[in-house]
Amino acid sequence: MKLWTSLIGFALSVSTGMALALGPAPAPLKDKATLTVGYVKVGHLSPMLLVEEELKKMNIEVKRAEFVRYADARTALLSNSVDVSAVGAGDLAIVAGQGSKNLIGLTGVGSSPKYLVVRKGVKIDDWGDIAGKKIAIAPGSAVWFQWAMTLIERNIPYNSFTPVNVQGGGTAFVQAMKRGDIDAMVLWEPFESQAVAEGDAYFSQKLEYSQSRAVGAELGMLAASGEAMTQKKELVRRFLWAYLKAEETLSKNKDVFADAYSKYTGLPMNVTKESAKIIKLGGVLTKEQVSRLAEAAFKQGIVQKDVTKEAAALYDDSMVVELKK
Repeated sequence: MKLWTSLIGFALSVSTGMALALGPAPAPLKDKATLTVGYVKVGHLSPMLLVEEELKKMNIEVKRAEFVRYADARTALLSNSVDVSAVGAGDLAIVAGQGSKNLIGLTGVGSSPKYLVVRKGVKIDDWGDIAGKKIAIAPGSAVWFQWAMTLIERNIPYNSFTPVNVQGGGTAFVQAMKRGDIDAMVLWEPFESQAVAEGDAYFSQKLEYSQSRAVGAELGMLAASGEAMTQKKELVRRFLWAYLKAEETLSKNKDVFADAYSKYTGLPMNVTKESAKIIKLGGVLTKEQVSRLAEAAFKQGIVQKDVTKEAAALYDDSMVVELKK
């Protein structure tokens, strides 16, 4: 069947083992300026919690805009309603397919293994066990695309299970799990760990779906509008430095990460501590992965024409490379 997406992105040679040190802070701007920052309250974006204070030192005031989905943030960037935001790398193919160049991918944010979350009392120990099961999905989401492409690469028919489309945020999935309406769910953190921490579900660790060739393990991507890259480039540069500094700080200590995660999302520490164990901050996507994402999106009918080159051209991590020496 044809698939739909909104997902992941970033790369940086920096993130693949030989991490380079973040350079010194850029100088404060001479005149006060404002940057509108979009954000989504998920764990891998917890560094957002620390960005505003750093930007104040650089004479930049932050206006925040909260989104529930990457897709909403993508729309805001395209309309210049926000200057920078987190989106999914798959959004580059969608934007390119629309013929727009007003969204530039800058850097990824993190990775994690992805396991099917299964309701307690339901046995799903291998891929064959999903047959006939009611599995909750969020069509078009980043994790859904990871799941769907993994099934394709494993030659598992998508109709081997019963998809249950759940609208809204992750809380709706957790509630459906508690009611027993579903057998399993394809979801994102922190709601995966929440269901497990509250005793309603378990991770089926033999059903890992973050490593498909088409999608990869990237959880998100920081992006700027084309207009911001033209008119506010120095603000975007300073935002990236502040984000990377926060990312570096949280990466060094899982307890500090879990605490920031809790404050950022409003979730209790018993949930964020478990979730923080899974997430590795720092992007893992490459321009080549962006190309593979776009190719898969075209083949599955997500975009109506081949925009492999155009999508890759919208990913530009040069500013991050300059900040990391």
